[in-house]
Amino acid sequence: MILGLSRSWSVAGFCASALLVMPLLALLLEALTPDDAVFGHLMATVLPSYIRNSVLLIFWVSIGALLLALPCAWLMARCEFALRRYLQWALLLPLAMPGYIVAYVYTDLLDYAGPVQRALRAVFGWNSPQDYVFPDIRTLGGAACMLALVLFPYIYLLARTAFVEQSLHLAQASRIMGCSPWQSFWRLSLPMARPALAVGVALVAMETAADFATVSYFAVPTLTTAVYDTWLGYGNLTAAAKLSAIILLVVFLLIGIERFERRKQQLFQKPTAHQPQDLYRLSPMQTLLALGFCGAVLCFAFVLPFGILLSYAVKYFAQSWDARFWQLSVNSLSLALLTSAICLGLALLFMFVRRISPRASDALPSRLASLGYALPGTVLAIGVLIPLTWLDFGLNHLADWLGFKGPGLFFTGSVVALIFAFCVRFVAIAIGSVESSYKRISPSLDRVSVTLGQRPRQLLTRVHLPLLAKGLFAGALLVFIESMKELPAALLLRPIGFENLATFAFQYVSDEKLEYGALAAIVIVLVGLVPLIYLNRSLEQQR
Repeated sequence: MILGLSRSWSVAGFCASALLVMPLLALLLEALTPDDAVFGHLMATVLPSYIRNSVLLIFWVSIGALLLALPCAWLMARCEFALRRYLQWALLLPLAMPGYIVAYVYTDLLDYAGPVQRALRAVFGWNSPQDYVFPDIRTLGGAACMLALVLFPYIYLLARTAFVEQSLHLAQASRIMGCSPWQSFWRLSLPMARPALAVGVALVAMETAADFATVSYFAVPTLTTAVYDTWLGYGNLTAAAKLSAIILLVVFLLIGIERFERRKQQLFQKPTAHQPQDLYRLSPMQTLLALGFCGAVLCFAFVLPFGILLSYAVKYFAQSWDARFWQLSVNSLSLALLTSAICLGLALLFMFVRRISPRASDALPSRLASLGYALPGTVLAIGVLIPLTWLDFGLNHLADWLGFKGPGLFFTGSVVALIFAFCVRFVAIAIGSVESSYKRISPSLDRVSVTLGQRPRQLLTRVHLPLLAKGLFAGALLVFIESMKELPAALLLRPIGFENLATFAFQYVSDEKLEYGALAAIVIVLVGLVPLIYLNRSLEQQR
């Protein structure tokens, strides 16, 4: 730590963090205002069903994702069979697939007019829906299945890591005591991996609570759709803020559970570094079953939806590849690049001050700024609208008082609101990347630089930045990808007439015409594959 840090660096860090935490504070303040007729009406009529649907959706998605991820994780971590090396990273691919895209693809396949039911009617001679029973996918259960398919890799990744890091000696001891692979899994591996599983389930639950597009497409009323409908349908910001506060309560409860379980993880095991792998070798029949299960999960979660999406994109390429598609791409690219640059600059400021300052209070800005990542997109949009609306009214009143023409909706009517929301949500990703890179830089380099007369700014530009280059690139890449994919905030905060690839694809999904938005969806998926490839390479290097 450097005692000579200028106070201006600390002030800049606190000001930046205050700006980023302002939407959360404004949201809570708005939610605490006296009750109004709209929210009272919602409480008396539909709010209980919204809450019930949200809880049920979180429960069933968590159960479904756990049932998909747990067998795959144990097979990849503790068993040896053909194609295992390729499947262990391929099972991460569903994370790149937006849930609403998967929902549309399976709706198109399984609806009454879809190929599956048409084939059944042709084979069995059925003529009408009354002749047979087929499950309706446009239900809460259908939405849970779709979300479980795209979210299970969260649990899979954490569970596989937990199984790999379990002590080799314990596994060998279980064999000596006569435990079969199944008994070893049930009595030893599963209890030891329980904290990691709890963390993964909490992440899946938070993503489910934040989902808007999938439940909106399936017309399943949840708290996230209630926020959207209350703001756009009733135009009532206070009622939307109160609903958002309920979602926040659920999210922070899940975060608390996740952190509690992560802390408990230290009590279960100590990771063994560079331990040799002692894998169960599967018989031909067991290999066939393992490949069948993992292959089916991968096929239904990624290969089939991506293949259908690709066929749509090829078939309707002429209608999609036009000037409008290029404008959408430019809009998405510009937003993502601006957000990445701002988030990277803020993260660098926070972590530089935290590293070289002797004051414990200077660690607070980075922690406050990271709170925004916990906000679901719809909640964040409401939180951003509240202070920016105050600013717009304040600017216009000031202009009128001074005798000038007001600027109008300078903040809420432009991309400023959208960029601000993206920065609030994704700056935590950049902070995490910069922080992990800083941990690999020896503090002795700072002391040597100070001894040689380097000022803080020179220390940052001449010493830290060259050493942080790889971490800065990784953080910028992750923020860029997340900005390209973010949908709920973009739907609520985009200016009139402004579209990007995510909103464009969702509009076609809502209109049951994904074929014309398939090219945009393909671009989003392909861009989303980049961090997964980067993650897989990082995991391979750690072995």
